[in-house]
Amino acid sequence: MRAWRRAIPKLYNRKHLDRRSSGRPDTNRGMAMKQRLGRWFREIAFKMEQWPIQQRLIMTYIVILLIPSLIIAWLLFREMSADYIDKVRRENESAMELERANVESNMETMLRAAELAYTYKDVEDYLRLVREPETLELMNIRDSLVSIMTHLQNTNPKIRHIRIFSDNENVRELYPVFWHESRIAGEPWFGTVIGLNGQIWWQVSPDDDELMRRGVADDKVQLPKMMLLREIEYISGVHAGMLEVDMRLYNFFPSIYTRYEGQQAQMAAVDRDGNLYYNRDNPWLAEAGVAEEQLRELAASAGTSRIRSVRFQADGRPMLAVTAWFDQLDLHLINVVSLEQALRDMDEARNKLIAAIVFLLAVLSTVTYFSVKLILKRLIILRDSMKKVRQGDFAFDIPVRGGGEVGELAHHFRKMLKKINELIADAVRKQAASKEAELRTLKNQIDSHFLYNTLENIKMLAEIEGKYEISDALTSLGGLMRYNLRWTSEYAQLGDELAHVANYIAIMNIRFERKIRLTTDIPDRFLGCEMLKLTLQPIVENAVKHGLAEGGGRGLEIRLACRAEQGMLVLIVEDDGRGMTPEQTAALNGKLERSGAPLAPEGAARDGADSGIGLLNVQQRIRLYYGPDCGLSVDSDAGRYTRVTMRLPLRIENGGDGLK
Repeated sequence: MRAWRRAIPKLYNRKHLDRRSSGRPDTNRGMAMKQRLGRWFREIAFKMEQWPIQQRLIMTYIVILLIPSLIIAWLLFREMSADYIDKVRRENESAMELERANVESNMETMLRAAELAYTYKDVEDYLRLVREPETLELMNIRDSLVSIMTHLQNTNPKIRHIRIFSDNENVRELYPVFWHESRIAGEPWFGTVIGLNGQIWWQVSPDDDELMRRGVADDKVQLPKMMLLREIEYISGVHAGMLEVDMRLYNFFPSIYTRYEGQQAQMAAVDRDGNLYYNRDNPWLAEAGVAEEQLRELAASAGTSRIRSVRFQADGRPMLAVTAWFDQLDLHLINVVSLEQALRDMDEARNKLIAAIVFLLAVLSTVTYFSVKLILKRLIILRDSMKKVRQGDFAFDIPVRGGGEVGELAHHFRKMLKKINELIADAVRKQAASKEAELRTLKNQIDSHFLYNTLENIKMLAEIEGKYEISDALTSLGGLMRYNLRWTSEYAQLGDELAHVANYIAIMNIRFERKIRLTTDIPDRFLGCEMLKLTLQPIVENAVKHGLAEGGGRGLEIRLACRAEQGMLVLIVEDDGRGMTPEQTAALNGKLERSGAPLAPEGAARDGADSGIGLLNVQQRIRLYYGPDCGLSVDSDAGRYTRVTMRLPLRIENGGDGLK
């Protein structure tokens, strides 16, 4: 490959890189463009929100139909254009394959002629003469050998010349076949052919000359030809001459020099030295703006691909180039086809279709406008009714009847008005009750403060008298009351609940002469866990009430433990009291599982517990706040133990009520 082949792709690639880099937008400019588009779309959306629903429906209808139709039309014609270009590509690649077949046939013709001339025994004998032939002998050689070679040439009319060049001084020149080698020794390809050691060399010559008149100014016929050249060696390593078989290029590449009226295509050949050959009587390439340098660039970029198609621009016009590489010839064949007229016709058809779509959508939009106006009539009436409600008028009927979405909306709006009137009446009643509750709450606060102060005075009197047991009991009772009455939140920390249980047990031990033992196995990391307030103490209270034998008996041990299990906090309250039979345990678990009714009203009896909150209410509260996966379960054995298991979500509370 020559130097121009290596240089042209670099220049070509650099040119296109510069073009791409010069057209690339700046990053900041691109970001600014995106921001402007974003603001533009937001402004359009805001303005459309101010439009009446009728206009918005029409606009939506247009957007939904117009944009997809235009996109579909564009995609359709894009696909059609691609199909057409692909069809043109396939047709021209087929034509190029046909031309390749013709060229290979011509090559085969020249190779057969060269082989016959090379292997002919009389030619070998003549080239290897060791003495100068006599005149009569030379005439016999001319009459026989030259006639045979001329007949071989004439048998293949496309072959222009069969020439044999010899450096043997005993060989005489016999026109038009045998020549002295000195006539071609100065050609640039001569040394290359000698160096091939008998291999075939194909060379394009820009002109066809007659060797007998070489040197005369007007002897050259300006018609290029394809030459087959081969060194003659009958003995290996011994140079005997050179064989030339040539064919004019318009016969070798018939498609290059064939011209059809109105044809928007032309073929050219580029040899290994970058020389360009095409029919210069055909002005189409120049008229289409295809420069010779551009053809060389296309050949260089094609490389050694057998058949290659590529689109390019020539003077702003769309073109298709199909290239074929002939490795034996070291030559590219290029067929340039114009796509301008075909694409122009496709664009005109596309524009006509888009115009038809727009016109049809305009007609449909007008019809739709009046149809929507009729449909929205009832909706407008409903809107006016809503305005009356906004102004505070709730005592009217909506004059919209019938089915459909608007009728259904009017029906639900009537129901809503009725419900609003009911809620207003209920709100009036609740407001009166709320005022009464506020007064009652204020009284309770005053009473609780009076009670706390009284307990503190009694506690101080007990300490002065040295009644420390009574003082401790009053302290526990005060903490118990503070925890019960200070209801600032539904939730508490596990540590606060444990302290409350400890206060309760301390008070119960005064009653039962310290026969109740409370043991805890609660790791410190669980003390901040969230749980509902007053859910642990009722369970312990239930254990004291039902687990302790009549009169105290042997006493009672209550054990508290907890663990984490699959994202849940599992609390266990176990006592060694009387226990329950399997039937009693199953009945109690059944009640707990079915528990889903609302909490009992204030003042009602609750499982018989003096504290006012039993196991069922604890179960109801837990499931109300945490869901059905949480709650209580009971396991018991008569005379041995009763175990209550509480499952709660494992949550760490940021803070709790605490005990002060």
